[in-house]
Amino acid sequence: MTTVRISSDVNRILFVKNLNYKTTGEDIYDLFGKYGSIRQVRRGTEGKAKGTAFVVYEDVMDAKNAFDHLNGFHLMDRYLVVLYHKPAQQAQKADLARREKELEELKAKHDIPDKA
Repeated sequence: MTTVRISSDVNRILFVKNLNYKTTGEDIYDLFGKYGSIRQVRRGTEGKAKGTAFVVYEDVMDAKNAFDHLNGFHLMDRYLVVLYHKPAQQAQKADLARREKELEELKAKHDIPDKA
């Protein structure tokens, strides 16, 4: 039996960008469902999240197969950008935003001006 090695970046959650705003959850299920059983699809509907979606597969190999076939796929006049979801990176961004906010609050509390 052969063992398949996959990159540590590979996981069962795909982040999809550059979706046409008219793309529905059903459109995403239809396209991504061709590559395996999907547990969940979450479309971004507001602000910066608009035109994005998370697609969660039951199996990591199905997610890899979809990634391999759908990154750059032309759907509704747009070319999809498919990435593996990286929760650690998002946690770092959230932590940075929190620390920046705390810094601004401390500057205001102690009347410290920003450098010009």
